[in-house]
Amino acid sequence: MPLHRRVQAVAVSAALLAAGCFVATTPAAAHPAEEPATAPGCVQPGPTLRYLVVFSAETSAPLAEAQVAAACGTTTRYYPQIAVAVAVSADPRFGRRMGVDRAYSAQFDGLSKRTGAPATPKEGRQKKPDDEAAGARASTGAVDRTAEQWDMDLIRAAEAHAVSTGSRDVVVGVLDSGIDPAHPDLVGALDPALSAGCTSGVADPTPAAWSPTTSGHGTHVAGTIAAADDGLGTTGVAPGVRIASVKVVDDAGFIYPEYAVCGFMWAAEQGMTITNNSYFIDPWVFTCQNKQGQSVVYEAVRRAVEYAGSQGVLTVAAAGNSAADLTKPGHDALSPTNAAPEDVKPRPVDNTCLVLPAQLRNVVAVSSVGAEKVKAGYSSYGLGAVDVTAPGGDRRQPPDDAKSGCVLSTVPAAGYDYSCGTSMAAPHVSGVAALLASTHPQASANDLTRMLNAQAETLPCPADYDLNGTGVQDAFCTGYSEYNGFYGHGLVDALAAVQSGPDDGSR
Repeated sequence: MPLHRRVQAVAVSAALLAAGCFVATTPAAAHPAEEPATAPGCVQPGPTLRYLVVFSAETSAPLAEAQVAAACGTTTRYYPQIAVAVAVSADPRFGRRMGVDRAYSAQFDGLSKRTGAPATPKEGRQKKPDDEAAGARASTGAVDRTAEQWDMDLIRAAEAHAVSTGSRDVVVGVLDSGIDPAHPDLVGALDPALSAGCTSGVADPTPAAWSPTTSGHGTHVAGTIAAADDGLGTTGVAPGVRIASVKVVDDAGFIYPEYAVCGFMWAAEQGMTITNNSYFIDPWVFTCQNKQGQSVVYEAVRRAVEYAGSQGVLTVAAAGNSAADLTKPGHDALSPTNAAPEDVKPRPVDNTCLVLPAQLRNVVAVSSVGAEKVKAGYSSYGLGAVDVTAPGGDRRQPPDDAKSGCVLSTVPAAGYDYSCGTSMAAPHVSGVAALLASTHPQASANDLTRMLNAQAETLPCPADYDLNGTGVQDAFCTGYSEYNGFYGHGLVDALAAVQSGPDDGSR
C-alpha cells in the first residue's frame, strides 16, 4: 500500500496520511458546504468546491477575506504566515474572478466532463503490483515478528536500540491516511493531542477526523517509524519517539493540495520535529511550475513546506513509484489522477514539472532498495532529485531466508502486513532522522539533513542494472559512489545516528 500514484506499477489502495489552532477567518467547525457565498451578482448553481488561493506576501487576513468574498467565495482558513487561503464557492466563475494564476480547485478538475459527477475513487480504477500486499496478515500482536524485519537489519536498527530508542521529546508527524489509535504496537507512541484531520483543508483535531477509514497505509508507515520494542509484533526504527496522525488522504484516496498545505501548517504550529510524506500531491503526478492552475499548487505547497522548515520541521518524502528519472521525466501519461482514464491524455513535461513534495527544496527525497541494497525496479530516481535511500522492498530481491521481499509493518485491527514501495522507504528515513534529533536535540532541520547525508552508507551505482535479465538496462544510474541518482548520499544508518557525536553535523 505504498506511495499513492496513478501508475500501473503502483498501488493506490487509498493513499497514500489538539490543542493549538491557526488564525481562522471563520469558525473551524463550520463545514464549507454550509457557507455558500451570497454577495450580489454571485450565482450558486453548485456544487460547492474548495479552492487554494495564493496572495502576495504579508497580505492581511481581512484583505484576503474581502478579496475572496468579492469573487463570490468564502474563506474557511487563511494562513497569514504564507499568505495562502482555503476557500469554497458554489459559483463556477470563482476561479476566473480571483485569477487563474491565484486560485485553483482540484475538485473542479475532478468533475467528469460528460456528467458533472465526481471522479471515481482511485482505489477502484487501477492495478498496482508494486504496492499490493505480499504476505498473510496476522490478527493480533501476540507473536514476535521482528525476525521477519529484514529491513531493520539492513539499517542496523536493533544495534541502534541497544544505545537509544529515541526521545519522547521528538515528534514525527505522519501525513497520511490516518493511524489506528488502538493498535497495540502504536498506542504508546501515538499522541492524540497533536493529531488532526486535514481532508477539508482545515485542521480538525477530533479523533474521527484523523483515524483511518478506507486505508491502512498510514498505520503501516507509522509502524515502521515507531512500533513498540516490546517483544511482540514488529519494532519501529525509533520506538521511543512520539508520532502524530495528520490525515491528508481522503476516502477516495486523493491527497489534494489543500490537504497537504493544512498538514504542513499543522505540523509547524504543533512544533513537530519531522513529517513523513509517503505520497504525491494530486491531481498531477508532475506539477508544473509554469502551467495554469498547477503553478498555484506549486506555490502554495512550496510556501507551506518552507514555512514548516523555518519552524524547525524536517520534511521527508517518498520519491515515487513511477520508475522515472525525476530530472528528465519526458512525459506524464497519468494526470490528472482524478479524471476518468479515457479523459487522461499524455502530456510533455520537463524539469520544471516536479513530484510534490519530494522535489521541493529542503525536502529529503527517498528512493527505495530491496534486501540486496539495489534500487527497487519501481523506485523513481535522478541525480540531484534523491537525497538518500532506504529499504522499501522488492519482490525480485527476497532475503536469503525466503521471507517476503516487501516490508512488514502494522495495519489496522491489530494486524501486520507486507507492502513494497517508496512509501515504505521514507518512514525508515524519518525514523533515523528521529534518532538523530533525539541524539542532537538542538539540531535544526538543515542540521538533521546534513547528518543524514553524512552518515549514510555509500552505495555506488550498480555495474549492471538489468533486473529482468533481458540484456537491456532497466534504468541508468549517473553520478559517483558517494552521490548518485539511484541512492543519493547512500543508505541511512540507524546505528550511526545514535552513535554520532556533537561535531557530526549538528550545530
